[in-house]
Amino acid sequence: KEDRSNILYVINEASLKYKGVIPEDCWHEPYMPEQELLNEFANGVRMFGYEMDNVLVGIMGIQELEEVTLIRHAYILSDYQRRGIGYLLLQYLFHVNQSRRLMVGTWQDATWAIGFYLKNGFFQHDREQTDYLLNKYWRVPLKQMENSVVLEKQ
Repeated sequence: KEDRSNILYVINEASLKYKGVIPEDCWHEPYMPEQELLNEFANGVRMFGYEMDNVLVGIMGIQELEEVTLIRHAYILSDYQRRGIGYLLLQYLFHVNQSRRLMVGTWQDATWAIGFYLKNGFFQHDREQTDYLLNKYWRVPLKQMENSVVLEKQ
C-alpha cells in the first residue's frame, strides 16, 4: 500500500508538467487515480523505482505484450528532473529487456519526453506506424491516440 501511494505521488506530481500542454479534455486530476494504477498492475505492468535518501523520486514501468515491451509510466519528481535519474532507470530497463522490441508512447507535445528518448537511442515512428502500433498494443482513447507519438529503441 505504501509503495502504491509513493508511486501514485511520483506519477501525479511529475505529470503536472502536462497541464496546459496536452489537450485540455485529456487532462484530469489526479492524472492517475489509484484504481487506474491497480488496473495497470493487473494488466502486467511492472514498476521500477529510483530512491534518494529513502524517498522514491522516479519510476519507470514496463509491460510485456506479445513480442514487444512497452515502457509505461516514466516519471521523475519535478525537483529531481535533469539529474540523470531517468537515464539510470532507462538503462536498467535496457538491461532487463535485452532481446525484445522496446517502445514507448507519449504525448506529441511533451517535447521534453520525446527529446529524452531520442537522445537515448530511440527513433520516432511516423503517423501511420504510430496509429498502427497504438491500436495494436495500447488501449487509449481516440483523442489521446491523435495526440500521441510512439518511439522505439533502435
